[in-house]
Amino acid sequence: MTVIDLGELRDDASPGPAPRPPRAVGRPLRSMLVLLVALLTLTAATPPRRPAEWTLPGGLGSAVFVSGDVVYVVQPDRGGAGGGRELVAYRGDRERWRSRLPGTGTAVSVWEQDGRVIVVGRSVDDTDWQTVAYDAVTGADVWRRPGIAFAVGRVLLMQSFKSDTASITGLDPADGRARWTSPLTGSLGFDFGPSGPARMVVSSPAGPTVVVDARTGARLVARDLYPVRPPGPRRFQIARGLLLEFRDGDGAIEAYDLDTLRPRWTVARKLVGHVESCGALLCAAGLAGGTTALDPASGAVRWSVDRWAGVSAERGGRLLVGVPDTDLDAGLAVLDQDDGRLIADLGGWTLVPQHESGGPLLATRPLGGGRRLLAEVGLSGDPPSIRGALTGTDCTTGVTLLVCRRPGGDYMVRRLP
Repeated sequence: MTVIDLGELRDDASPGPAPRPPRAVGRPLRSMLVLLVALLTLTAATPPRRPAEWTLPGGLGSAVFVSGDVVYVVQPDRGGAGGGRELVAYRGDRERWRSRLPGTGTAVSVWEQDGRVIVVGRSVDDTDWQTVAYDAVTGADVWRRPGIAFAVGRVLLMQSFKSDTASITGLDPADGRARWTSPLTGSLGFDFGPSGPARMVVSSPAGPTVVVDARTGARLVARDLYPVRPPGPRRFQIARGLLLEFRDGDGAIEAYDLDTLRPRWTVARKLVGHVESCGALLCAAGLAGGTTALDPASGAVRWSVDRWAGVSAERGGRLLVGVPDTDLDAGLAVLDQDDGRLIADLGGWTLVPQHESGGPLLATRPLGGGRRLLAEVGLSGDPPSIRGALTGTDCTTGVTLLVCRRPGGDYMVRRLP
């Protein structure tokens, strides 16, 4: 057993005064150093504030395209013979890279896909179209092919007309190699599923109409819609899993099931400009305005309005529509998808074209003096949310950026909140 000597316990000794704590020598200096370190740490952790608006050089004859947080400006040939065109990539107000563009005139489309920047324009001899792909990081020229390439969801397709037989080709965006090729003997349309294009339809004026898998090129179904005699003038569209035929003779719309290409229903709707999906229905836009909503299963009319046409967006059972082929500032409206009831009349607002899907719905209205009021449009029925004012024309929006042409030809770029 261990014994610990605690000394002699006495009750007549008063305790002495408590010892004075030592003076905090240098405490103010240490406190200031700790505060300084904390401030420096917070500063390092907080990203620098990015500018909300900036200007990029453009000039007459230039064209601008938006992809994510990058702006691509196609500069025309400014040096005369041999000067050539250039594609310039900007992130923020800083130039990332610039590359020479073959061909003449301006580009008709520029977009980013799978690490490539794809540009479509006229060929060098101006006799055909040409597609050129650049590395999205460095701007290096990766591949080029004759024809018009276009993206359908995540699929890259190419149309070519210069050969004796027109064709549609599925391409690998990385190197431009053909994955599959199918003859193109008539009009072309696409049926979109939840994850992008599901089927491609080639409607021939004589012979079978063919449904092709848009990702693999495999033929899914083929059928001659007119085995007895060729029809008169007609147009085709695809919406909600249907091939829609517009007959100019009797003004009828005939719907074919894309799974079998068998007729499903026929309705008499004269003077229809086009049909588009509007939520769970089909919206037929009249040539003189107005919209008729059809049941895609039977073709039965669900509702009709005289003024509004052109579905720009559909969310939560609401449709954003406008007034086509009239005054650009005639306005927008929000309709109930089920019955066509007017939820909100947004008179005077013009929707800003979207260069890529997924961004906010922006609209402008004139303020005078070349300025326009900018707002975000919702489908709740509430007034548009004001996002400021701008000076410029030919505006386009992406997911994160808004770009407008300034009066002098340069571009105003604004970061979207």
